Amino acid sequence: MLKKLMSFLGGDDEAKSASPSIPDEQIAVTVLLIEAAKLDGSYDDVERDAIANMVENHFGLEAEARDALLAHAHDHHEASVEIFKFTHRVKEAFGEDERIQMIEMMWQIVYADGEVHDYEASLLRRVGGLLHVPDRAAGEARKRAQQKTSKTDN
Repeated sequence: MLKKLMSFLGGDDEAKSASPSIPDEQIAVTVLLIEAAKLDGSYDDVERDAIANMVENHFGLEAEARDALLAHAHDHHEASVEIFKFTHRVKEAFGEDERIQMIEMMWQIVYADGEVHDYEASLLRRVGGLLHVPDRAAGEARKRAQQKTSKTDN
C-alpha cells in the first residue's frame, strides 16, 4: 500500500531506478500486458507463459533478459496505481503500427484464459484511446487476436 502511495506521489525512486538496463518502453508494454492479464482477478500460468513468450518474441530477448524484464515489469505494476504513464511511454516510443500490434498483444492475453470480462474489454478500449489507435484498427486487432488464440487452443 505504501509503495503504491509513494508511486502515486512520484516518490518511488526504487521502482524507477531498479531497471537501468531495460528500456522503459519494454517495461511499459509488459506492464500493460500484465494489467490485461490481472484485471479479471485471475492471473494463472497460462497468462504468465503467454506474456513471457510474447515479450521474448516481440523484443527478441534471451531467456535471462526476458526474466529480468518480467520481474521489473511486475515490480512497476505493483508500485503503480494508474496506467497513463505506461500508455504515454508506449505512445511516445512506438509508431501507429506498433501501437496497433500492442493492442493485439493485449487482446491475446485477454483471450488466453478463454474468457473476456467486461473489465478487460473496458481496459482495452481505454488503452486504445490513450495510444491513439483508431477504433477500426483496434477492432481488427481484436479479431486477429481472437483468431490466433482460437488456433492455439485446438
